[in-house]
Formats: sequence, C-alpha cells, structure tokens
Amino acid sequence: MIPPEQGLDFLSPLPVGKLHGVGPATVKKLSTLGIHTVLDLRNAARETLTAQFGKTGLWFYEIARGIDKRPVQPSRQRKSVGAERTFPQNINDPQVMLTHLQEMASQVSARLITVGLAGRTISIKVRFSDFETITRAYTHAQAVWRKEDLIACLPDLLDKALPVESQPSIRLLGVSVSGMLRQEDSGKHTGQMDLLEDTLMESGDVRR
Repeated sequence: MIPPEQGLDFLSPLPVGKLHGVGPATVKKLSTLGIHTVLDLRNAARETLTAQFGKTGLWFYEIARGIDKRPVQPSRQRKSVGAERTFPQNINDPQVMLTHLQEMASQVSARLITVGLAGRTISIKVRFSDFETITRAYTHAQAVWRKEDLIACLPDLLDKALPVESQPSIRLLGVSVSGMLRQEDSGKHTGQMDLLEDTLMESGDVRR
C-alpha cells in the first residue's frame, strides 16, 4: 500500500515498463524519445505524448503523475495460496529440501485456515542453480487445507521434481494450493484423482 503523499516518489525511479499498459513495443518507442523511467515520462510534455501515442499518450501523462481514475477493487477472488523461499546458499540434500517444503506447507495451511479456503491442487516449485524452474502438482478428489494433507503429498512430488542422474542444487522452493473453494463447500465437490506433472517455464529458464 502506497500512501498518496509517497506516490510520486515511489513511481519516479521505476522503469516505464512497470506501468499498466506499457508493453515491450511501447517501452522501445518511449526509449527513442529519451523516456526510460516514470520520472522521464512525467517530464515529457502532454503534447509530445499525445502526438506520439494519441489517447494513450494522455493515459501515460496521467499515470506518471499517479492519476488513475479506475475504481479500486480491494476484493478479488483468490486463485491460490502459497509460500516460497530463496536460499542464501544452494541446498543439495533432499531431506533438507523436504523439511523446508513441510515448513512452508504448514504456513500455507495456516493461511488457508485464516481466510477460510481450501484447494484441490497442491503444487511444489523447484528452482535449480541454473535458474531452471519446474513444478509438480497433485490434485485431490476433494479440496484440502489441513497441513497433514498438504505434507502427505510432498515426498512424492519432490521425488518427481529432482533429477535422477545428477545431484540437485536448489536455490528456491515453494508450495502452493490452488483450485480454491470455501472450506464449508469443500465436501460438496468430488472427482477423479489426477496427477499433474507439468514443467513451468519462466523467463530465462531451460526445459529439463
């Protein structure tokens, strides 16, 4: 949350690509105008921006000044609850990895209880030392939220995430729950159990 009196100072050093509606092509065009940061954008004349971008230029002029007339929507349907941890030093011991995942699963369970939600799909995220990132996920027949149910899936998921042929070197681990339901509705939804094994590609990652 950024208080109004801190808004302009917060925005000023940000690259223009952080602004809503400013994609890579627009960043490139703004760069040719010498506009790289939000402060640069704020210092640009309204006429220059509208001449280059039309009505969108007026949006850029206003958003650089913290003017956004869209209604605030403080409540959104939560799609997942998770926790992750980046380690100061890469870890290699699978048992240590499992211990960290169990701790994070307990945190996720506590958060689910706090917000009154449950989920059917439990996922782990593993980022290797070369920044390759993969996920492994398990989908329950019914939504779960208790830490015992989350923790029970972790050994198998971790085993499927780690390479067999080499010693793993892990820099980040995460646990998340998705497929959200209210806890009081979780018993009403049943279905066939499904094991999901997907590789999540992130910017700069290499598929294993």
